[in-house]
Amino acid sequence: MNSELQSELKKILNSRFSESESTRLNYARGEDTYDPILSKAVVFPETNEEVSKILKLCNQHKIPVVPFGTGTSLEGNVVGNDQGITISLEKMNKVLSVNVEDFDCKVQACVTREQLNDYLREDGVFFPIDPGANAAIGGMASTSASGTMAVKYGTMKTVITGLTVVLPNGDIIKTGSRTKKTSAGYNLTNLFIGSEGTLGVITEIQLRLSPIPESIMSAVCHFKTLEDAVKTAQEVIQYGIPIARIEMLNKDQMEISIEYSKLKDVEATPTLFFEFHGSETSNKESIDIVEEISKNNNGSSFKWAKDLTDRNKLWKARHDVYYSVKAQINNGRVYSTDVCLPISKITECVNFADAEAKKFGLRAPMVGHLGDGNFHVLLPYDPEKKETYQKIRKFSDILIEKTLELEGTITGEHGVGLHKKDYLLKEHGDNLPVMKSIKRTIDPNNIMNPGKIFDLN
Repeated sequence: MNSELQSELKKILNSRFSESESTRLNYARGEDTYDPILSKAVVFPETNEEVSKILKLCNQHKIPVVPFGTGTSLEGNVVGNDQGITISLEKMNKVLSVNVEDFDCKVQACVTREQLNDYLREDGVFFPIDPGANAAIGGMASTSASGTMAVKYGTMKTVITGLTVVLPNGDIIKTGSRTKKTSAGYNLTNLFIGSEGTLGVITEIQLRLSPIPESIMSAVCHFKTLEDAVKTAQEVIQYGIPIARIEMLNKDQMEISIEYSKLKDVEATPTLFFEFHGSETSNKESIDIVEEISKNNNGSSFKWAKDLTDRNKLWKARHDVYYSVKAQINNGRVYSTDVCLPISKITECVNFADAEAKKFGLRAPMVGHLGDGNFHVLLPYDPEKKETYQKIRKFSDILIEKTLELEGTITGEHGVGLHKKDYLLKEHGDNLPVMKSIKRTIDPNNIMNPGKIFDLN
């Protein structure tokens, strides 16, 4: 980074410009398998206008820019660039407006999902997208994230109605609207959702909210085999039963979660976590049907979370799955797969993944948002043992081949980043020329998160 750019950035940001090694290291990667790469500097803007000035300068000097939220991404999406700067959006963390009557709100990029729901607690509405980590909503938009409640409430693409984006040349644009529908031109909102910071910096997000249900009921059901558990989830969806969450944990993951999260009164067997949202009457009807389906697949009697405290503990254990697996190895890393299948194919693919992991001799805790066909194999390993990583990557390659054969997708919610670029070529090789054309048009100097999703040249 040249001295002229450095001087200009310092004028804009003063003490919010840092070249210290410790700061650069803190923003050098996410929760992924990559070694950290330190950018030349980290900057901390507070307004859209400051982001605009930063990008305009970097574009003029052709300096790469990596946007950074909370650093919870799993695919190398925020690994630093040793020729560029990292923009941390952590100071852009305000809830800008809430419109309870219209069930919507606007937030800055680094408002987290937990922060937003705490803010909304007294309003009778909530933000339903819940990836395991307490991620920033801007980052969730950038990776097109979802979570355990996607089966009922959808994904980030479902709940985002508009964005404020700063383009590489410094222009600030607002896409979409607060309305439930619009036919006004190209759908630029969805172009930026899932773009992983390669087209611009998302600074504000307009969100749909949901009313807090009258009745929320959570239960656990154990199964003798993984196939029985997955088949149950598949049948629940195929019967059209309204349900908020169906989460699968295999035997390995249940063993880990019981120890890590201090769970009681549950068994280390393949397990489904259920949650029902609705009126007491509608929930009772749904529960009766789901219990019957579970019993037909050799499921145990339901074990109910008796109160809010028990329910929160149960779902916290589910959300802490990644960290529970990471804790299995000192200074370990976790390779997380993220395939998503049509509902009718989910049982076949989970069975395939389970069998292949055993062939490779891998310990393979597994979790799944089975209601929407998405599951993750979480593979802990010591980064010093290169042969273990190579074995894991070979397993991942085979799982991707099977997923595409079954007309699934390589990533349901984590994005592509650095990790899945080869897999994207396999799934959407015919799309890549169009994606690259869009990238070159919006970012002709290739400064925005270069090398992520695909290599431009």
